[in-house]
Amino acid sequence: MKRLRQGLSKTRSNLSGLFGGGAKIDDVLYEELETALLVSDAGVETTQWLLDSLRTRVRQQRLTEASQVRDALRALLVELLKPLEQPVDIDRATPLVVMIAGVNGAGKTTSIGKLAHHLQREGKSILLAAGDTFRAAAREQLAEWGARNNVQVIAQEGGDPAAVAFDAVSAGRARGVGVVMVDTAGRLPTQTHLMDELKKIRRVIAKSMPDAPHESLLVLDGNTGQNMLAQVRAFDEAVGLTGLIVTKLDGTAKGGALAALAHTRRDRPIPVYFIGVGEGLDDLQAFSAEEFASALVD
Repeated sequence: MKRLRQGLSKTRSNLSGLFGGGAKIDDVLYEELETALLVSDAGVETTQWLLDSLRTRVRQQRLTEASQVRDALRALLVELLKPLEQPVDIDRATPLVVMIAGVNGAGKTTSIGKLAHHLQREGKSILLAAGDTFRAAAREQLAEWGARNNVQVIAQEGGDPAAVAFDAVSAGRARGVGVVMVDTAGRLPTQTHLMDELKKIRRVIAKSMPDAPHESLLVLDGNTGQNMLAQVRAFDEAVGLTGLIVTKLDGTAKGGALAALAHTRRDRPIPVYFIGVGEGLDDLQAFSAEEFASALVD
C-alpha cells in the first residue's frame, strides 16, 4: 500500500488538496475537482459520471464538509473499480497456459519476470516461451533471467513465434509443468500483420492444448493514460483478453485512466490482475479497488 501511495502521489496531489480544512462545497469545488480528474486522465465521460454521481450523493446524504465529499468520492471510485478486482485462478489447468501481449516498451518482459517470481512463490514450476523471435535482446534477457531464477526457457532464433509457443506448451504438458508463459513481441494495434500474427499464435496454442491459452494478458504502461483504452479494445478484439497488468504506476500523474477503463468497459470489465509500482521483484501487486481509490484521494 505504501509503494502504491508513493507511486500515485502525483495523481493524488491534484485531487487530495481540494478537500483541505476550509474548503466549501460549491461550484468552485466541483470545477476544481473536474479539472483535477481530467488532468489525471480520467477522461471527459468518466469525469462527468463521477461528478454527477457525487453531486447526487452529496445531496441525498446532506453532506456539509469537504472531508465528507472526499469520502463520498473515494466510495464512488471503489464501486467503479471493484469489477476490475479479480484474482487469477492459477489452479484451473495443468499446465496453466498464459499468453502475454503488449505494445513495445510497456514493460512486458520485466512483468513476465515478476509474474514468474510471484507464481514460483505460490509453488508453481514455470516454463517460459520466448515468443519474441526477432529481437535477440529479448531472447537473451529472458534466457539470462530464466537461468538466474531456475525457469526453463524455450527459444528459437528468427523462427516462427507460433511454433515456439506450440513447442513450449507441448513440452510443458510432457514435463508436468505448472505454468507455461508465452511471451510475444511488442506490437502496435495499428500493425495489422503483427496483430494477425498474434491471432495465429493463439490459434496454434489451442492446437497444442484444448482450452489454451487459459489466460490472455495485456501489459499496459500506466503512463499512457487514455491511450490504454484503444490498446485494450484492439488487443481484446484480436485475442479475447482475460486480464490486464498495468505497469509503471510509480510516478505517474495519470492514475485516473484506470477509472476511465472501468467506466468505459462496465458492460464487459477485463480484470486488472496486477499493478506494477516499482522496479523490484516484489513490486508487482494484486490490484485492490479499495487501496487504489484510497491512494488516489486520501
